[in-house]
Amino acid sequence: MKLAGRDAAKFLRAPDPGRAGILIYGADPMRVATARAQVTSALVGPEGEAEMRLNRLPASDLRKDPAQVNDGIKAQGFFPGPRVVLVEDATDGLSKLMTDVLNDWRDGDAQLVVTAGQLTAKSALRKVFEGHRASVAIGLYDDPPSAEDIQTLLDSAQLLVPNREVMDTINALAHSLTPGDFRQTIEKLGLYKRGDPQDLTVAEVDLIAPHAADVDVDDILEVVAGGQEQRIGPVLRDLYAQGVLPVTLCIHAMRHFRQLHVVASDPGGPGQGIGRLRPPVFGPRRDRLMRQASQWGRDRLERAIATLTDTDLTMRSASHAPQQALMERTLIRLAILSRS
Repeated sequence: MKLAGRDAAKFLRAPDPGRAGILIYGADPMRVATARAQVTSALVGPEGEAEMRLNRLPASDLRKDPAQVNDGIKAQGFFPGPRVVLVEDATDGLSKLMTDVLNDWRDGDAQLVVTAGQLTAKSALRKVFEGHRASVAIGLYDDPPSAEDIQTLLDSAQLLVPNREVMDTINALAHSLTPGDFRQTIEKLGLYKRGDPQDLTVAEVDLIAPHAADVDVDDILEVVAGGQEQRIGPVLRDLYAQGVLPVTLCIHAMRHFRQLHVVASDPGGPGQGIGRLRPPVFGPRRDRLMRQASQWGRDRLERAIATLTDTDLTMRSASHAPQQALMERTLIRLAILSRS
């Protein structure tokens, strides 16, 4: 079954525990990651991962050992409660495996949650989840959050909006910021107002909201793609001071270099490859992506994506390596790679 709009948002907040599988896909990794965290938390609860009721499986591992996913779904946990097997970064190459897993699913098995990047209407993976009677497919697009989505974020941050003027300011932010930035802004507002009996004001929203003068994640990506490793440290310090997390940088960098790879891999050259990006890009960003794709080339972009994938897996693992230092080292390596 395919869900969209309000039905999809409602399902992500309160997923049906009787569904065998849930596919979440979209071009924005941050939006997909947010939905994934929301649905898995709703299914297994806040202690699910600590109680080993959430089993994460990178899609790349399943190509070598496809039995892992079915073993995880059938396995019995040490702790009582619902269980989830999470497969991340899936592609159409796993469609047959997902078909077999869903057909073999029985009541009492762990639920299967699968995330993927942008999938076309002809995607085999989409067809598996949309066509199976006990699974759902949810596509996430770059639409601004609805009034219901905004209210959900405000409720989660325990923010009471007192008047129309403040709400209009928040709505304007929702349409001007990326979903991840908007969510972080609301979370910061909630922390700022915690324990404060006074009503939220427009001045306080303006104080917390990011401004054009702030360093943007795109700035560090431009520095890295341009091979300017000497500028990475200062730009990173500004980003971290604004509350940007290393894992957020890694997600954005992965998305950026995958877009460059799509552009660089087109047989017709970057001029045709840029037209394959979804959602389409225009203006100065289009010119910048074409220039970077031509400079890097497909082979070096594949090495860059592999480096970022290793960093992402390290940060998600039980490693105690400092994440800020790990991300900075990775970005420096990429900047040097751009000139090799």
